[in-house]
Amino acid sequence: MKLDPRDISLDTLRELWSGAEASLDEAAMSRIAAAAASVERIVAGGETVYGINTGFGLLANTRIPADRLAELQTNLILSHSAGLGEPLPRHVVRLMIILKLLGLGRGFSGVRPAVIHALQRLLDANAMPVIPSQGSVGASGDLAPLAHLVAALMGYGRIDCAGEIIGAAAALERLELEPLQLGPKEGLALINGTQASTALALDALFLGERVFAAAIASGAMSVDALKGSVKPFDPRISDLRGQPGQIRVAAAIRGLLEGSEILTSHVACDRVQDPYSFRCQPQVMGASLDLLQNAARTLTIEASAVTDNPILFPDDGDTVISGGNFHAQPVAFAADIITIALCEVGSIAERRISVLVDPKMSGLPAFLTRDSGVNSGLMIPQVTAAALVSENKSLAFPASVDSIPTSAGQEDHVSMAPIAARKATQVARNAAGVIAVELMAAAEGIDYHAPLKTSPRLAAIHASIRAHSPEFTADRYWADEMSALQAAVLDGTTGAEVLALS
Repeated sequence: MKLDPRDISLDTLRELWSGAEASLDEAAMSRIAAAAASVERIVAGGETVYGINTGFGLLANTRIPADRLAELQTNLILSHSAGLGEPLPRHVVRLMIILKLLGLGRGFSGVRPAVIHALQRLLDANAMPVIPSQGSVGASGDLAPLAHLVAALMGYGRIDCAGEIIGAAAALERLELEPLQLGPKEGLALINGTQASTALALDALFLGERVFAAAIASGAMSVDALKGSVKPFDPRISDLRGQPGQIRVAAAIRGLLEGSEILTSHVACDRVQDPYSFRCQPQVMGASLDLLQNAARTLTIEASAVTDNPILFPDDGDTVISGGNFHAQPVAFAADIITIALCEVGSIAERRISVLVDPKMSGLPAFLTRDSGVNSGLMIPQVTAAALVSENKSLAFPASVDSIPTSAGQEDHVSMAPIAARKATQVARNAAGVIAVELMAAAEGIDYHAPLKTSPRLAAIHASIRAHSPEFTADRYWADEMSALQAAVLDGTTGAEVLALS
């Protein structure tokens, strides 16, 4: 698809995250060429401009002679290629490159079209630079991760060529790319920016979207397994509260339960109220949905934002303004919000699991096994869910409230956005594990009510669960089934189209 950086939607970002091919449209390329010409005029005019012919950070007042500008750019990238840790996932690096193209494509950064072509070549060849995951504090841009990206184009580091990791110089030769020679301003334009943090946060958001949808499905199944009441999902209750997420979640659960024989079998029962984890799903899950949507709005804006420094205004007399668009505080907050929302999604789901395996609460056999004692049933899968929830609580402390001054105090307040975003991804994966256990428990609970049938929509989800986890008859090796269901939650095949952010 052709991308207009001035008009990027959440749906488009989701497609790009899923692997859609993309390149900038012709209008973006024209703006890029105009900004590059602006840099050429500034250099030719001899004006001292930060990032073009000066040092960086605390060295901003050091003028660099024209014959050393190329050396300045090369040294900038090499000195900033200082990351550590496991490499970022390939799909995150791919999204980083696309986001960098979007920001540069606005036409306020001053890179040459040749730089865009080099980045695009990586995308087209499925060649992803190996980028360490640690080293950015999310201010002055994601300096280390983005420097590793650019260094690969210069022949340094390593590149993952469709799964084969080789030296960057050899990879460029295979791709028939000359090592990139950076011009004035280009190094700074490429490494200033929030693209690593934003790509990581979008990864967490889209994984979280799938986890959330599966959690709505597992929560509805648990209501049926418990023979719980549908009254808490009455639209009149949520309309009086007025919270949009609550209204949507209540409607989604009602829709999933519609047509359940189990539900209609106990309409006249004497149970007054179900535990909060069942009847307060619209309130808790709805609040999480509102948070995820707020984060989605922030990240959609950030995806094509101009976040380097200084910023050029070619149409305003080649004006150059130094500012702080590289500070990733909006992304840090969004990532922490995703973490908090998904932490609660997992937390309330674990409480429903606990109710289902407790015969005093559920009226079902202990740990959902008819032959208890000899068999432990779902006793320990519930413990695993509890462990994941506890881990998520530890991870939910916001990274965005921390700051450590860097660069000799010049960069004296930083966002910690990449740390927040990496945590959010882990929380999403942990929450998916909790939902996997709930799906197992709820499916087992529903089976105990046979020959009564669950609703048609839940029956389809039940069948997808049984493809990974057969009906329980005796104790067996659980881990593989749990892992398969966790993967099904994360890849969107369980709970698909139950509820989307947009």
